[in-house]
Amino acid sequence: MTKAEETEEKTTREREEERIAREVTEDFLKRREERRSVENGWLLNINFFSGNQYCDVSPLGGVVEEDKRFYWQSRRVFNHIAPTIDSRIAKLEKMKPELRVRAFSDEDGDVQAAKLATDVLKYVQERIGLRETVSKAMVWSETCGSAFYKVVWDEKGGRQVAVDLEEKPVFEGEAQVIAVPPFEIFPDRLDAEDLESVGSLIHAQAVSVEYIMEKFGVALEGGDVSSMLVRSEPAAGKLPTEGTSMRNMTLKNAEILIERYTRPNSEFPKGRLEIVAGGKLLYVGDLPYVNEERGQRGFPFVKQDCLRLPGAFFASSVIDRLIPVQRAYNAVRNRKHEFLNRLSMGVLTVEDGSVDTEELAEEGLLPGKILVYRQGGKAPEMLDCGNVPTEFKDEEEWLEKEFALISGVSDLSQNSTPARVTSATGLQLLLSQDESRLSATVASIERAMKEVGRQILRLYRQFAGTARLMTLTGENRKTQVYYFNAASLAVNDVQFESQEAVTPEEKRATLLKLYEAGLLTDDEGKLTAENKNRILEAFGFGGYENAKDISALHIAKAAEENIGIKQGEEIAPDEYDDHGLHIREHTRFLLSAEFRSDKKNGEYKQRFLAHIQAHKRAQK
Repeated sequence: MTKAEETEEKTTREREEERIAREVTEDFLKRREERRSVENGWLLNINFFSGNQYCDVSPLGGVVEEDKRFYWQSRRVFNHIAPTIDSRIAKLEKMKPELRVRAFSDEDGDVQAAKLATDVLKYVQERIGLRETVSKAMVWSETCGSAFYKVVWDEKGGRQVAVDLEEKPVFEGEAQVIAVPPFEIFPDRLDAEDLESVGSLIHAQAVSVEYIMEKFGVALEGGDVSSMLVRSEPAAGKLPTEGTSMRNMTLKNAEILIERYTRPNSEFPKGRLEIVAGGKLLYVGDLPYVNEERGQRGFPFVKQDCLRLPGAFFASSVIDRLIPVQRAYNAVRNRKHEFLNRLSMGVLTVEDGSVDTEELAEEGLLPGKILVYRQGGKAPEMLDCGNVPTEFKDEEEWLEKEFALISGVSDLSQNSTPARVTSATGLQLLLSQDESRLSATVASIERAMKEVGRQILRLYRQFAGTARLMTLTGENRKTQVYYFNAASLAVNDVQFESQEAVTPEEKRATLLKLYEAGLLTDDEGKLTAENKNRILEAFGFGGYENAKDISALHIAKAAEENIGIKQGEEIAPDEYDDHGLHIREHTRFLLSAEFRSDKKNGEYKQRFLAHIQAHKRAQK
């Protein structure tokens, strides 16, 4: 290839990159403008949640401050939205699901894959702090209506495994889950109800130019960028500035990093990822992750909703419904306080020219004040304002009921002593109603967690390699370190299920009912030491029981013997063993799915039977 041809090819490539960068940027600006009204609603919700409740959406767009109608009007905020959302989040935190994997069938491969997948999910959740990420996303979904999880592969995560030629560390990599606010997500269709109906998705976020330089090796000038990527309408008489609304911060020396994801189609069979910042193309290529069923590539995003809306991509928030009630409540309380001020301070009527009104207006009626009025004139007198109307009290109580009715959180969740319910049956009904009202939100969180788990396992299947080290806390709280093969994560052959979303109090109440029904005792009606340990552990006293009773140590010793016998060791019972506990533990292993699924169980089955017989002889 001649130098002229190389120059021409380079020019053609640069023109194509400029075209793609321009097209992606214009697409982002178009989508941002189409979503402007939705963003204004989110900003209004954040303002009300934060306590700035005398604002509204301008007809021209943006959130503006409301002016007083009269200078003397009281405009205090009696924020009931914040504690209501706090109560919802607290209940959702208790009902937060945990992922586990159930085998698709009883086949040996499915059972082993399910066990391995469950261990990998447990390892990832503990290592990357997935529960904290879910809590962050939960705040966004409760405030704005929707939140997103971005499931990506971090090449610099995990253990260091080597050093490259430049003596830089090489890591094994690990999955990362990032909570993404709805302000950064721009779908191509606002009427799509889920991510599967979206053809392309833009993730735009404000980042520093140093981050872009480190990540992509491209130097950009940077400037002032709103952290929420929106421009709020200023109040009347003020110049328009970026980030005028509350919680809309401006980042210095930054750029908007635009990532456009396109689903696989006839033109791009593996999808398309285009990354642009500052009008420059930083990356273009196939979708990086094989994170969908049948080995297909898709978006690395998962959507979580608060209250779904028909024919809308972004869901609704409880705050949307509470704002009219909050406005009315603030108005009632402020008018009530103004009325009380009139009663306490008084409204003075004076005859024109009879007193110095300027002095009276400045000083008021001080105790012991000598009020001098014109001779022959009418003495000043207080205006009878009457009593506080009972309508104020009735309306205030009704609005408080409206908060509980709309939010789905009763006063039992917010107050330690509910004012209108005293019977135990009524209290239980209130708790049941709270759970049923939150069931739609809990179901959305559960669906999102399942999809996050699927994508995590598929990332490990794609990138983890053939020998991946994993450290877990196994049974009896013992640390286990072992390697696994990423090819064994056949996540398409397993079914996901989340643990039952119940509160710890409900679990303890269920245990007490089972105990009262006699389902936890043996044939003689006695509570076994093993069940006693589990009950105390459920109530948070596992460590106390272990300190007072050695039954947990016997169970742990029997579990270790199971591993040794399986590996071919000849283990004889010790004189100090609790033979009954050992026999039950060894028998449980022989009845477990792990034993049945092991193709080599015939090699060590006789050793287990001989060991159990030795315990029985020693027991006599």
